[in-house]
Amino acid sequence: MAASSESLAVSAVPAMAALLQKIRDGSDAAAAEQEILRITGLLEDELNQRSAEAAAANKELENFSYSVSHDLRAPLSTIDGFSRLLEGAVAKGNTERSTHYLQRIRLGVGNINELIAALLTVSRLLRAPMTVQPVDLTAMVDASFTKLRETEPERAVQIEVQAGLAAQADPTLLQQLVDQLASNAWKFTSKKERAEIAVGSQAGPDGETVYFFKDNGAGFDMAHAEKLFGIFQRMHVTSDFPGIGAGLTTVQRIVMRHGGRVWAEAAAEQGATIYFTLPGG
Repeated sequence: MAASSESLAVSAVPAMAALLQKIRDGSDAAAAEQEILRITGLLEDELNQRSAEAAAANKELENFSYSVSHDLRAPLSTIDGFSRLLEGAVAKGNTERSTHYLQRIRLGVGNINELIAALLTVSRLLRAPMTVQPVDLTAMVDASFTKLRETEPERAVQIEVQAGLAAQADPTLLQQLVDQLASNAWKFTSKKERAEIAVGSQAGPDGETVYFFKDNGAGFDMAHAEKLFGIFQRMHVTSDFPGIGAGLTTVQRIVMRHGGRVWAEAAAEQGATIYFTLPGG
């Protein structure tokens, strides 16, 4: 959308210059009026697009601020609560309790550090320079799953990656996207006796290429799908599947920077499929 606004702005400048020249040359008044209407239409389109962008950005900022304040409050409350308990344990000389409370405080600090690191990662994605070029997506996906197999060689996971997958994208950003989606599929199939993951592409309704990561893992209830790409939004409890809920936010930002779309289909305990498009930035 941003690219479209820029093109409108660029096209309006020479049009205005040409109109001014026509007026100076004493050109036909009717033709000048039509040109004024055309340029006005261009500028109105640009204004509407920029207003829509601003509204979307404000809404995203509002959701982002709410999520951050909510998720940072939890570990801070943990630290505060156990600090008070530690104070009492120290006063009573209870060494065992004091050690336990210190461990819980350190855990809370660690959680905050994870949240801050995730926020910085998402923030950098919005500012990182992009170089869009042809990318061998199949090779990138294969490499990502090879690394995951090395971390858990005992797991039996059937992985099918479509041959010849290609994309127009920034290689660094796309690698982050692939790593995140591969990691998610690997993680959420960890409790399945026979884990299955498939990566491929298909033609969309308008002919665009739609890529997908599909697994038969934990899935989720589509009634909560609107939370999926929100920062720090978790669809499963941490005790079942570790994580802070920033991975798919990262995926969404990368896809959006390329001018694409991302969505999901899933069912609880029946797996999930993440779809995305990459029109080339």
